[in-house]
Amino acid sequence: MTTLLAASQTAALLPYPALAREIAALLADALVRVPARLVQALPGGASLFVMPAFDARLAIAKLITFTPANAGSGRPAIQGDVLVFDVASGARRLQLDGPTVTARRTAAVSLLAAQRLAPGNAGPLLVVGAGAQGRAHLEAFAQGLGIREVRIASRSAASASALAAHARTLGLQASVADDPERQLADCPLAVTCTPAAGVVLRGRLRDDAFVAAVGAFTPAMVELAPQLCRDVAARGTIVVDTPDAQHEAGDLLQAGLDVARLPDLRAVVLGPARPSPGPVLFKSCGWAGWDLAAARCAVDQLEQS
Repeated sequence: MTTLLAASQTAALLPYPALAREIAALLADALVRVPARLVQALPGGASLFVMPAFDARLAIAKLITFTPANAGSGRPAIQGDVLVFDVASGARRLQLDGPTVTARRTAAVSLLAAQRLAPGNAGPLLVVGAGAQGRAHLEAFAQGLGIREVRIASRSAASASALAAHARTLGLQASVADDPERQLADCPLAVTCTPAAGVVLRGRLRDDAFVAAVGAFTPAMVELAPQLCRDVAARGTIVVDTPDAQHEAGDLLQAGLDVARLPDLRAVVLGPARPSPGPVLFKSCGWAGWDLAAARCAVDQLEQS
């Protein structure tokens, strides 16, 4: 029997600390397989994503649309579902809300990277972009790192104010920042969660900075200035979420960096060494393996309840 879960039900099964732990466990699981995802361009500039993955127990297919034109319309940019199947029986076990899975697993990946890579994790946290990903990252870093102060920058003052108000309900000190560049001197933690239509950070990062950049996931998209990326490569560490980033990480590709030579999150999770001194840039482009980790986490949460 299939359990069909709405957005709130899906979120309840994906607590950020547990999801980050499941992502680390998945990276150590030799039985995980993630075929190449299909990205089909649609009329009007939208895209259809078909993303399969499986392990010895579960198989998933994530089916979502990404419609950039929905920005500011009240309609979500990402819509769809994640279908979860039992490998042994072939039965469909769960249908998870796709946008909720996308937001929470992306934020949990950034959280895991910060837990393993951030030189310091006390904050303040700078969040650039106040949409679904900005909210998810704020919640994940609050729950998983214990940050107490957040500063929010967005092209939409109303969205930034709304996210700041949400942060205060979580017990955080929150403020709206008109210029994210000026916050870099005070914020050792930063995440960029924008539609990636243009550069949002250009300045030099602190020596103890950790930046998670998640908005740009095609070669044409960008959030970080090329010089910022090259500067981190010269005096710090750049880590990508998966090797697929060599074809997708617009920020790094436009900076002329050899992305194929950069370490990925699996190497960080399985390796003993922390990065060299200096700022850390974590570049995330997305992977169906993260959705499989979310399915594993959801199934485990259900079985424990």
